[in-house]
Amino acid sequence: MKHWFALPVFLIALLMTTVPGIAAEVPSLEERVAAGELPPMADRLPQPPLTLDFEARGAELGQYGGTLRMLMSRSKDTRQMTVYGYARLVSYQPGDYEFFADILEDFIVEDERVFTFILRRNHRWSDGHPFTAEDFRYFWEDVANNPDLSPAGPPSVMMVDGEAPLFQMIDERTVRYSWSKPNPDFLPALAKASPLYIYRPAHYLKPMHAAYAKPDEMAKRVEDAKQRNWAAMHNKMDNLYRMDNPDLPVLQPWKVTGNANSTRFRFERNPYFHRVDPKGRQLPYIDEVIFDIASPGLIPAKAGAGDTDLQARYLSFDDYTFLKEAEDRFPFRTRLWRTAKGAHMALFPNLNAIDPVWRELFRDVRFRRALSLAVNRYEINQVIYYGLAYEGNNTVLPASPLYQKDYQTRWATFDLKQANALLDEIGLKRGEDGLRLLPDGRPMELIVETAGESTEQTDVLSLIHDSWLEAGIKIFTRPSQRNVFRNRIFSGETLMSVWAGAENGLATALNSPQDFVPYSQQQLQWPKWGQFIETGGMSGEATDMGPAKRLEELYVIWRDASTRSVKKGAWEEILQINADQVFTIGLVSGVLQPVVVSNALQNVPKEAVYNWDPGAHFGVYLPDTFWFDETSATNASAD
Repeated sequence: MKHWFALPVFLIALLMTTVPGIAAEVPSLEERVAAGELPPMADRLPQPPLTLDFEARGAELGQYGGTLRMLMSRSKDTRQMTVYGYARLVSYQPGDYEFFADILEDFIVEDERVFTFILRRNHRWSDGHPFTAEDFRYFWEDVANNPDLSPAGPPSVMMVDGEAPLFQMIDERTVRYSWSKPNPDFLPALAKASPLYIYRPAHYLKPMHAAYAKPDEMAKRVEDAKQRNWAAMHNKMDNLYRMDNPDLPVLQPWKVTGNANSTRFRFERNPYFHRVDPKGRQLPYIDEVIFDIASPGLIPAKAGAGDTDLQARYLSFDDYTFLKEAEDRFPFRTRLWRTAKGAHMALFPNLNAIDPVWRELFRDVRFRRALSLAVNRYEINQVIYYGLAYEGNNTVLPASPLYQKDYQTRWATFDLKQANALLDEIGLKRGEDGLRLLPDGRPMELIVETAGESTEQTDVLSLIHDSWLEAGIKIFTRPSQRNVFRNRIFSGETLMSVWAGAENGLATALNSPQDFVPYSQQQLQWPKWGQFIETGGMSGEATDMGPAKRLEELYVIWRDASTRSVKKGAWEEILQINADQVFTIGLVSGVLQPVVVSNALQNVPKEAVYNWDPGAHFGVYLPDTFWFDETSATNASAD
């Protein structure tokens, strides 16, 4: 083995397939190994690598090669490669959504207060540099607690009642985080589709950090990067989630390449990826992934024309018939996966709206109940979803152990008579044209804002328009780009928006109830209250409604509880309050998601749950295990 790198490629392959315990080399890497650019597979893998249980996952051993084509609508969608790649410190298992050590070799949790993480020996970043405890120390001390890089301080999920964790670097492979109170949100944050990153490639970023770089060298770097200062440059180059910097080392199965343009992004395999199949062969099977950029409105047509190997993003249930018909002309199949959000679609009255009249009205529970009662969910289900969705509130689904039918149906049956009675009780009189009048005399014309990404939303809103008009409320829709859409909600300019409901409709008592309590600015019904919690009171507004404040108290009870029964009790009251107060107006849930799969692509589940968090859409099913069959791989990877 002394002269390994001098051996011909064919002899290397022969040795690796005949020597016991050594898996065959990845064919696309053989030349680089032979040239000495890469160490052989046995030296690239950490010890131990993560050996996946294919039998438990219903997967088959695959073969190497091919290019996976997918369709996206904008350059920011490069982050979907991080979502789908789904390499996390700890990850969710499909089915039961239990945690397992993924990037980590092991983790030890004591009373949900002390978290000890053990790294795999010889684990390396995608550039071959060791991944060690120093990468965790660098993030905590030099990024999270550096006011230039993190003006708001450490991530909110790492602060428990204002207390930061005690960080300890035990040795080069072991780190520990300790709080005096439980932090049950910590592990879920690490396993999310958009995860909490508590490590950074220190070797790559230190030359861009004022604490490590020489001033003259730093000044030149900042100038070359065309940034205003070192912190702006560091933050631009340091986003592991966005996957938009080809030079930033990653731990994902694929990494973005530098030859991207505005219409196509390429991702190549990470030669140091830590997972292997049951035969010890390094994953991923597929050599590269391509994201072709197209208009969202064209993506269903392009998927139906065979321009993608795996597609669900930008497809909706109303595309299903067209896609099924296209299967006769192109080599793919369209599968239907059940979604698992608390609501596939919900209306969000903005309780922090800056218009004082509308804000006061939205904070009157009678008005929110009337709006919900005036929605004909049965009609929406039959017309848009062929009766296959669940009708009701934004809450947990029947498959959740926390589910009670009352949570789903309270104030959610179509009853125009009761809706009108509640609106009359509030004192909202009708004008000559039949529209009700606001307390200041304006006609009750309500703009519902959308992100403009789906005709499905406008179709649903057109049905709601008709039933709400009978209650004396006229709605208009306003589409905008997603960033504008969210910023208008955050500022309070938006009165009502339409979006998906709670992420995890399959929650158990051990899952965080944060979707149902003021917790984050991203919550469209109370963005300023959520921002206040998220920033520790530095931004936003303190909650000033009794039932919402009770939700905050219940979250703390859940968080600090040491028994499942106490956690379950907190969850039940949280769900009861949400059902009774109608903070969001759920429409339907459990909608079926079309998933286009090339006939050549193997190991993609036929039946599965399609969910953002937990699940990371395809991520929980580990696309690094997907592969093209031998006869079709060449065609599927053709450019």
